Amino acid sequence: MVNWNDKFAERTAYMKRSTIREILKLTQRPEVISFAGGLPAPELFPLERVQAAARAVLEQRGQQALQYSTTEGCDELRDWVAARLSRGGLTITRDNVLIVSGAQQAIDLVGRVLLDDGDTVVLENPTYLGMLAAWRPYNLHYSVIPTDADGLLVDRLDKVLVRRPKLIYLVPNFQNPQGITLSWERREQLVECLVEYGAVVIEDNPYGELRYSGSHIPSLYEFDASCRGSRSLDGHVIYAGTFSKILAPGLRLGWVAAPTPVIEKLVQAKQGADLQSGTLSQLVAYETCKDGFIEEHIERLRAVYRQRRDLMLAAMEEFFPQEARWSKPEGGLFLMVSLPEFLDASDLLKEAINRQVAFVPGQDFHVEGGYNTFRLNFSNAQPAQIEEGIRRLGRLLKDVVVRQPV
Repeated sequence: MVNWNDKFAERTAYMKRSTIREILKLTQRPEVISFAGGLPAPELFPLERVQAAARAVLEQRGQQALQYSTTEGCDELRDWVAARLSRGGLTITRDNVLIVSGAQQAIDLVGRVLLDDGDTVVLENPTYLGMLAAWRPYNLHYSVIPTDADGLLVDRLDKVLVRRPKLIYLVPNFQNPQGITLSWERREQLVECLVEYGAVVIEDNPYGELRYSGSHIPSLYEFDASCRGSRSLDGHVIYAGTFSKILAPGLRLGWVAAPTPVIEKLVQAKQGADLQSGTLSQLVAYETCKDGFIEEHIERLRAVYRQRRDLMLAAMEEFFPQEARWSKPEGGLFLMVSLPEFLDASDLLKEAINRQVAFVPGQDFHVEGGYNTFRLNFSNAQPAQIEEGIRRLGRLLKDVVVRQPV
């Protein structure tokens, strides 16, 4: 009998299961109202449009759709992505775009081509736990920068960048888990730092098109090009996007937009990982999104998610104790709650499940601290579930707050 523990690579010691995926197993009972997953609303998936697109692809290009394709991705989809990213005077081409199997693969591939064991990475705290999971096997050192309602505290970057970390990772729009957005002024400051120190940032932007209030802020790659007086994607930013939040996560499609030397290395890494993302999925996504449909669909998503965000925030004002604090996102899918420091959200989750409501404890999003925080998702629950679920959570929070130790 093989002792597999003796066979595993040393790096596997840094791997662990996703907390969110494990919590989702506990919330499968229909009576549990779950705010745990980062799930889009399934009733908003454009089924008829996708069905028509799949039918057209199979009838008109069936042999191509079921065949291997290039690692870079189907040309028409890359052109479509490049055209949508060509904003603010930039001209981005398909040579700057790699189609990947969801933005999570983009993060994984970036780690493969940029990170060596023991490198230093600059992070927001808290940050996206999927990135932490992907890069944990590299045994990295983290330079942690705190955040506030306007995002990363950029004025603290100088002391970090002078030590030449390998890269910066940010979710600047409606960040997972907090829902906060990096302000216009701080984006300008950040890009100035990038240029001064020759630093590199990964701009992970899965939620950027889901804005419900406030004004649009250009992406970091646009600020970077403007700062350098460039019209090309040849600077300090590697940009990751996805179809998961604006179309359907089951397609497992995303993209990386980056300078061409970066794309070349990412292609090499992807060839070793999975050769290519699915040809059929790519062609169906393109057929679904073309001719302006995706813009109409995004407007529909914004209208529904805006209502659910507003309903959750109003219910929290009504039912949560005054000792709780929470973010007020202008878009995205999430907000984060902070509790008095004597409370541990992981312990609280056990009581919440007993009351048939669920959330994600905040500790795993934090490189340090965060025991007294938890994340709520407002996109996946129906309005009646949001109101009832927040009522249940409010009763629980009021019960535990009165237990405060003397």
